[in-house]
Amino acid sequence: MDARDLFLDQHAAVHSAAVGGNKMSAAERTFTGLTDEQMRVRPRADLNSLAWLLWHIARAEDIFVNSVLSGRAQVFEDQWAKRLGVSRRDFGIGMTSGEVEQVTRDLDLAALREYRDAVGRRTREVVGGFKTPDWEGAVTPEGVQRAANEGAFGSRTEMIVKAFPGRPRATMLSGIALLHCSTHMGEAATVRAAGGFGTGV
Repeated sequence: MDARDLFLDQHAAVHSAAVGGNKMSAAERTFTGLTDEQMRVRPRADLNSLAWLLWHIARAEDIFVNSVLSGRAQVFEDQWAKRLGVSRRDFGIGMTSGEVEQVTRDLDLAALREYRDAVGRRTREVVGGFKTPDWEGAVTPEGVQRAANEGAFGSRTEMIVKAFPGRPRATMLSGIALLHCSTHMGEAATVRAAGGFGTGV
C-alpha cells in the first residue's frame, strides 16, 4: 500500500459510504440515523450543533484541498451557496455563538449531506491522480492568498495568511481531510451524548 492508497483508505473512514464505500465509517456512525431536529440541537451553549460540525468539516476540506493545495475552484462554487442556504464563504473558524446558531438554523440539511459527499468525491479525484511530487513541497503563499481572497478564512484571515505558507503539503492534506474530520467527529459524539440521542459509536 502506497501513500495514496493509505490516504484514500483513511479518507473513506471519515466520509459517508456513498463516497468511500465504508458502511462502518465514522461519518456513517456520527451523522446518520438522526432527525433534522437532532442535527440542529446545541445541548449546551459551549457545544456546536451536528449540522454546524458537518458544514465546518466539509467547508474546510473544500477550501484547503481545492483552493489552497490544488489551485482549482472549490466545489462550493457550483451553486452550493444557494442550495445550502448559507452564503458565507468561510469555514466557521472564529465564529461567535450567535453565528453558529444562525448557520445551524439556515442550513438545508439534505443539501449539506450532498455537498459533503461532493467534496469527498472531489478530494478522492484529486488525490487519486497524485504522483510522487504531488506529496512533496510546501503550501505556497499564493495558494493561501487565493483562498483568502475568496473569503475562506473570515475573521482569522491575517493569522492564516501568515501562518500556513511553508507547511508541508502532505501534512496539510492529511491534517485537514483526515485528522480535522476525526477530531470534530469526536466532538460530535459529545454533542450526541449531551443531547440524549447516543454517541454514534
